Amino acid sequence: MISEETEFFPLMTPEDEEEMNREELPDVLPILPLRNTVLFPGVVIPITVGRDKSIKLIKEAYKSSKIIGVVSQKNVAIEDPTAEDLNAIGTVAYIIKTLQMPDGNTTVIIQGKRRFTIGEMVQSEPYFQAHINLFEEPKPSNDKEFKALISSLKELSQQIIQNSPNIPSEAAFAIKNIESPSFLVNFICSNMNAEVGEKQALLEETNLKKRAEMVLEHLTKELQMLELKNQIQSKVRVDLDKQQREYFLHQQLKTIQEELGGNTPDLEVQNLRERGSKKKWSAEVKEHFNKELEKLARMNPAAAEYSVITNYLELLIDLPWDEYTKDNFDLKRAKKILDKDHFGLEKVKDRILEYIAVLKLKHDMKAPILCLVGPPGVGKTSLGKSIAKAVGRKYVRMALGGVRDEAEIRGHRKTYIGAMPGRVIQSLKKAKSANPVFVLDEIDKVGNDFRGDPSSALLEVLDPEQNNAFSDHYVELDFDLSNVMFIATANSLGSIHPALRDRMEIIEVNGYTVEEKIQIAKKYLIPKQLEAHGLKSKHANIKSSVIETIIENYTRESGVRTLEKKIATLVRGVAKSVALEEEYDTTLTDKDVERILGPSIFDKDEYEDNSVAGVVTGLAWTQVGGDILFIETSISPGKGKLTLTGSLGDVMKESAVIALAYLRSHGKKFGIDTRLFDQWDVHVHVPAGAVPKDGPSAGITMLTSLASAFTQRKVRSQLAMTGEITLRGKVLPVGGIKEKILAAKRAGIKEVIMCKQNRKDVEEINQDYIKDMKFHYVTEMREVLEFALLKDKVENALDMSVKEDIKSVIAN
Repeated sequence: MISEETEFFPLMTPEDEEEMNREELPDVLPILPLRNTVLFPGVVIPITVGRDKSIKLIKEAYKSSKIIGVVSQKNVAIEDPTAEDLNAIGTVAYIIKTLQMPDGNTTVIIQGKRRFTIGEMVQSEPYFQAHINLFEEPKPSNDKEFKALISSLKELSQQIIQNSPNIPSEAAFAIKNIESPSFLVNFICSNMNAEVGEKQALLEETNLKKRAEMVLEHLTKELQMLELKNQIQSKVRVDLDKQQREYFLHQQLKTIQEELGGNTPDLEVQNLRERGSKKKWSAEVKEHFNKELEKLARMNPAAAEYSVITNYLELLIDLPWDEYTKDNFDLKRAKKILDKDHFGLEKVKDRILEYIAVLKLKHDMKAPILCLVGPPGVGKTSLGKSIAKAVGRKYVRMALGGVRDEAEIRGHRKTYIGAMPGRVIQSLKKAKSANPVFVLDEIDKVGNDFRGDPSSALLEVLDPEQNNAFSDHYVELDFDLSNVMFIATANSLGSIHPALRDRMEIIEVNGYTVEEKIQIAKKYLIPKQLEAHGLKSKHANIKSSVIETIIENYTRESGVRTLEKKIATLVRGVAKSVALEEEYDTTLTDKDVERILGPSIFDKDEYEDNSVAGVVTGLAWTQVGGDILFIETSISPGKGKLTLTGSLGDVMKESAVIALAYLRSHGKKFGIDTRLFDQWDVHVHVPAGAVPKDGPSAGITMLTSLASAFTQRKVRSQLAMTGEITLRGKVLPVGGIKEKILAAKRAGIKEVIMCKQNRKDVEEINQDYIKDMKFHYVTEMREVLEFALLKDKVENALDMSVKEDIKSVIAN
């Protein structure tokens, strides 16, 4: 197509062209680089020169021969080209006229003479000067095919000019009057709308016929594009009055909104489209987003649904689709971080390191669903932060305590007023990562009511086989949760939905021993509280013995939460002395603890001497750790009535009934006259009557207490026991062994009886903590009584009185 900026100058006749080809030209010429155009032989064009080198070249050449060499640059962006940046073939030009423009640039009118090839470069400063090798310009062919080709060029050029209203009609007149075929080709090449590189290729073509064919091909494409453009314009013509009216109204509305400081709907849609184009998401999500975006673009901004769709699209953009943080597979570093942040918890740490190791080897593993179960204050929640730090992932925590609405997990439908996505999706949006460490805190405290069952909604979230396509009601698209590392925490498993519990890997986080609590206080709690209260380590020296006093006399828990509060109170007392500039001993003693914290809150559980038959020491598990309890049995003449006191639960009462039934049926084996069961009443009491007690683990303790009362054989000293019993005489395993044994050690117990199947639980305890204790493993209730009851009777006045009463009853 002919360029719209075409200037027309006197055209060249065949005689002028022949005379120009015969003209003698210098062997060495100054070379003028051109950026945006290519000069063809015979064509007159204006050029603007602004570079200092070019201006100097034009001035000197204009004063002398007015002959220069014109060459186009390979890269138009280069401001100061070197010889390597110039094309090898150019055109000799004659300077017709120079004009000084008001802006300081110089406009030069030049006419092409003949083509040349750059030879040896003579100079590069102050401008280029080089030897040239002139082309022998080919003469036009007289065959019919060439003449038809030239005729087609003229016709195509005139058609293009007619279809382009911006090209002046003089262009068609000029083309029509060109007689020389070679000049016609050069004229069209110079003025057609083409890139510099394409024009340079035409200049370098030596065969005139082939060059004409190349020009014809270009003009044909241009004509087709013009015709297609005109067709499209004719198809989309509408009522101009209506279109203009709507246009002006929209422009006025846009102006008003901009003045008010708001975004126009068009800008909002454009902004969403730009943000969406940068997202890396699947074809399904992209298609859905574009569909909703087009719906938004067609919608009136005043419509109620406009803001709903806008919020929905912004959520899709903000969600981390296929956006993952890079995992750190350095196991030594991970172990170091876990050990630094948490003392103990070796089982949990080993499981996390196993996960990282497998992920390092396989690089693609479905994330496990871990459930940390243990009493409050043992570090279950804070362990999630350490895991995130160890593997280099983002950390997200979602508190599930008191959640009763299913929509909290799976979101609302968009059709509802105030609809929003579920908290799982919201948390991932905040994390900006599709593979965070996601802590589901207090999963055992999820409730359910008429609004749905959140536990059931969590089944899809926590199922490794299903959560790769988690469906949120608000998002309406499947979101992949398989790379999320879910860590649930719970205080007990009893209230967790069975199906939900089945989907998780249960890891028990038991309470800490006194020794572990001392180390935790020294390494973590005391430095933390000193820093929190503006003190340094020199202001307070809290020894291990003082920490142990606080643990035993002022706390009763499995974790360290209360311990931290007591240490904080102690540190505040020190801070007061420092602030008042009082003199005090930086090494705190038990007296300082009592002065600041007050009298002891708890008495240490100590073993009581079994000086009376019927008194047995048992072991119990509580939510704050292990504890010892005493079961007392007394018998008195009566009718065989069984009385149970001490706030016992149903299961514990049943254990007493089972124990008594076993003794009734096997009494002779243990030297008990069976008539006693019908003629004596039995009273079983568990002290601390205000504290509710329940569970089957006191079964063998109940049995031993009853047997001791009926046989009047005392129980071994410094002995405790735990285990469930059956009517068949079997001893069954129970839970909470670690807490129970550590409680026994604190109380001074030396020997413990338990079920043989609980041996594995004892082996998991750090043997340094229980090195002075002996364990007796049994499977039959008979074995318990044979070991626990002493055969040598150490009698006192009370025992003798009871025995005489028993003998008299049996004799009568």
